Amino acid sequence: MPNPDCRFCAIIAGEDETAHVVFEDESSLAFLDHRPLFPGHSLLVPREHVETLADLPDALLAPFFAAARLLSRTIPEAMEKPGSFVAMNNVISQSVPHLHCHIAPRQPKDGLRGFFWPRRQYDSEEHMAEVAETLRAAIAKRRD
Repeated sequence: MPNPDCRFCAIIAGEDETAHVVFEDESSLAFLDHRPLFPGHSLLVPREHVETLADLPDALLAPFFAAARLLSRTIPEAMEKPGSFVAMNNVISQSVPHLHCHIAPRQPKDGLRGFFWPRRQYDSEEHMAEVAETLRAAIAKRRD
């Protein structure tokens, strides 16, 4: 059930027009992080409002992690990077209390060290839209 006070539930419901959705299926949705580590950094969320991984119903585990696996392969490929960073916070450092999995493209010597995340802005709204479209196309191609 959606939480009316949750920013991610608003994105899932289509009420936040600033979100750039890059993937969706029956049980989850992914959109660009508005303060990405690198262009393409996306957040995968379950459509059902759950706050932490421990709260995720058993029936959603396999679909959620199948989507995370798909995105962990496709996002770096689409952004022409050799690898990815996949992470979840549970309560501590969880800026929105709705389960979300960070998936960011990586390359050697990209400046990311451990859990220090130097955030960057997109160059413009157009750049953000272009990255979202690149990811949507790559994800659609992989799903076919």
